[in-house]
Amino acid sequence: MLHIDKLKQAIEPYRQQIINHKVYGTIKTVEDVGLFMKFHVYAVWDFMSLLKSLQNELTCTTVPWVPKGDANTRYLINEIVVGEESDVDENGNRISHFELYIKAMQQCGADTAPIKNFVALIQSGLTVEEAMQKSEVEEGAARFVGFTFDIINSQKAHLLAAVFTFGREDLIPGMFISIINDMDNNFPEVISTFKYYLDRHIEVDGGHHSHLALQMTEQLCGNDADKWAEAEVAVIKGLQMRINLWDAVFNQITVQNQVGV
Repeated sequence: MLHIDKLKQAIEPYRQQIINHKVYGTIKTVEDVGLFMKFHVYAVWDFMSLLKSLQNELTCTTVPWVPKGDANTRYLINEIVVGEESDVDENGNRISHFELYIKAMQQCGADTAPIKNFVALIQSGLTVEEAMQKSEVEEGAARFVGFTFDIINSQKAHLLAAVFTFGREDLIPGMFISIINDMDNNFPEVISTFKYYLDRHIEVDGGHHSHLALQMTEQLCGNDADKWAEAEVAVIKGLQMRINLWDAVFNQITVQNQVGV
């Protein structure tokens, strides 16, 4: 665990910037939540892409099947995929976390047209970069997605695992949870699905999946000092991109509130 502890120590200042970011204090209304979600949904989407790229790297996803990699690592990533890609909604229906997020956006009146158009363009055969340009993804979100796909395109399993584990998990602060809980008490008919998503994220992603991801990263980096050093650089960059994304959301919410829309 020495390598894990060293990495955690190196990234802690960036984690604290995210956990204590000023964006959470600007969220006062359901409309503010909707604007937050309009940006954040791209991080939810590319999280799924990061996860599936890990599965591609660590398991055999082609036919004919052949054994690939370590069986323990295969088990870890496959279990996480099952939970993320086919979890349950508040009514017990099977759903991916991305689709659950879209459902939450629709309930609270957030604008889902940009993300739906983006996904549709990818389904039509466009690259991620082409789809971002055509669907006019906000710059902060586009840069975040761009970094994620730089990591994906590296095809380095230890980097994928490190960014997945330390750059995407356990970053929802108690302050934000309290804001959403208060809104759910006042507007349960418009915010309950988002509250469920956050509760589910904390329960599954921040608990069991976080533990599995730590094991996976430790196995993939092993005792290779170069891999750990490379992982540290990538994770810090990922956290900086999250800070930039939150800065972009903060600026948009501030502008929205100033003009009264």
